[in-house]
Amino acid sequence: MVAACQRHVDVPPAVAASAPPAYLGAAYAPQAQARVPVAEVAALGREMFFDAGLSASGRTSCATCHDPHHAFGPPNALSVQPGGASGDQPGTRASPSLRYLQTLPPFSEHHFDNDGNDSVDAGPTGGHTWDGRSDSAHDQARLPLLSANEMANGTPSAVVDRLRRASYAPKMRVAFGDTIFEHEDAAFKAALMALEVFQQTPSEFYPYSSKYDEVLRGKARLTPQEARGLALFNNEAKGNCASCHLSAISADGAFPAFTDFGHIALGVPRNASIPANRDSSYHDLGLCGPMRTDFADKAEYCGRFRTPTLRNVAVRRSFFHNGVFHTLDEVLRFYAQRDTQPARFYPRDAKGVVRKFDDLPAAYAANVNTDPPFGGRPGQRAALNDGEMRDIIAFLKTLTDADLQR
Repeated sequence: MVAACQRHVDVPPAVAASAPPAYLGAAYAPQAQARVPVAEVAALGREMFFDAGLSASGRTSCATCHDPHHAFGPPNALSVQPGGASGDQPGTRASPSLRYLQTLPPFSEHHFDNDGNDSVDAGPTGGHTWDGRSDSAHDQARLPLLSANEMANGTPSAVVDRLRRASYAPKMRVAFGDTIFEHEDAAFKAALMALEVFQQTPSEFYPYSSKYDEVLRGKARLTPQEARGLALFNNEAKGNCASCHLSAISADGAFPAFTDFGHIALGVPRNASIPANRDSSYHDLGLCGPMRTDFADKAEYCGRFRTPTLRNVAVRRSFFHNGVFHTLDEVLRFYAQRDTQPARFYPRDAKGVVRKFDDLPAAYAANVNTDPPFGGRPGQRAALNDGEMRDIIAFLKTLTDADLQR
């Protein structure tokens, strides 16, 4: 990725002005020794991010699903956002927040944390999207531009055609060369680069301006309820949230991202409001398909999705990869009562038996995590009571950035 503190983006020259550029990496412009100011590229990326004209429908921009007023996440309570050629085709997954992804590592099956004990294999970790199939914001940006149920361009050529007609096309020529649109591959890569650089803007994508950040700086204090919530959040026998959503300053002094970026199976209920789920044979299995295909034969990965950050979680109105829950109270209850009160979350079969993990074929049920606060048997006491869940929610609200506080 392009470092936020870098002042210029270096653009290597093309091999020949009359032929498409031969470079594939960070080379975008058919002009010699170009050095483009980062601020200029970021501003160009911002225009693209808000441009609905880059979609086939003319109604869907990146910001349509990733609203800056909602932590660059969905602006509504819909489980999945509409898109496609007509702008009304529903997707299959919830739109994640784009904030606090600057330290997201590329996907790896075997991840070792730099936390003082790098001998522990954390397993599948990282990558953009719920299944980690894109290794950078640059690579991820192509997915919504081309996806049939998002911006629905279909091909890079269609995107470049829209860029040629955009109001900011002259700025692209200034930044990337007068002949940039003569080389579609280079022009498409330039657009992805601009979107990536925009998403490296600290003030917009990782401001670290929440109350909890001020607490970590020693400039604020948690209320008694918030402090109880943090203690429960960290307690391995209670909330146990910090096992995946790290809450402490790291060994190298970095503020917490509130995610370990790992991939985990939670067995969330099937969301009947997603049209794709009307087909009983359809299952979104995360790491092992259907969108990701390289691990289709890895049964132990089925049902795993990447752990999102909990920063700004209180401004979200749809949760988990399928947006099945719509309040933090529902989410906490699912964690605390999934196994002790499964009938609250899952349907019963014809014999009246609760069908747990109904969005996951039975063959993969063993993949589902059972660490606290999960666990126990129906009728047993849950790991968290109502008051404790309220305390955790009070703490989670301290993770809202200053620009989003209402």
